[in-house]
Amino acid sequence: MEKKKFFFFDYDGTLTTGPSCEIPESALRTLDTLAENGHIVALATGRIQCDAHERCRQLGIHHIVSDGGNGLTINDELIYLESLDIPLSVKLLDELEEKRIPWAVTCENSRLRYTRSESFTKEIADTYMTTVVRPEMDYRRLEQIYKVHISCDPEKQKDIRMLEHLPKVRFNPKCLFIEPDDKAVGIVRMIRHFNASRKDVVVFGDGLNDLKMFREDWMSIAMGNAREALKEKATFVTKSCVDDGIEYACKYFGWI
Repeated sequence: MEKKKFFFFDYDGTLTTGPSCEIPESALRTLDTLAENGHIVALATGRIQCDAHERCRQLGIHHIVSDGGNGLTINDELIYLESLDIPLSVKLLDELEEKRIPWAVTCENSRLRYTRSESFTKEIADTYMTTVVRPEMDYRRLEQIYKVHISCDPEKQKDIRMLEHLPKVRFNPKCLFIEPDDKAVGIVRMIRHFNASRKDVVVFGDGLNDLKMFREDWMSIAMGNAREALKEKATFVTKSCVDDGIEYACKYFGWI
């Protein structure tokens, strides 16, 4: 049998088909077959750990790099979950308050985000997280800040000075996410935990927040629906998620 490999799959747009978050049957079969063949299957996502863990339980996945590399779960046990830089995050929130730009924060391991302003809920209508309005919240006393959600379009984003100092990603025109964006950090820590070689790592991704895990240390596979910048860095470009890209790549390299 081929030497055991460590597969890290992004979730949104890689395993799933987009806004519907449906996972093709071919991808589900592939995950099961990889595990049956003795490989380690893990999720590598920007999602908060509790959300990622719930999705992984449904998929039979027990290892997770979550929170864009700041969270690590092994054998369903949360090993660590690190905050964004608190002083920098507070300076960002101070600037947003000064400029009256609506914002929300995720400050606990849950699918909740807290805001001081009703205007945030009116401007951001996504279902990514549940928004709770707390006008009295003192963000300067928070001990952890895992994500900051900013209600701004790309043009308004240019005027926010503190964004130069924090990782960010945009999934829609109305909301900018401040969240960790180096999944490779969590991947390396997981590999060390298993005392394995980086050469045995295979990563799958589609978005710009996957760029930092597309490294020369290991094999990287871009989905057919991936951003061009990711395809340019990839070892291999497979078919799109909806065209059974996960299964296609794994069959192409003989992993299943």
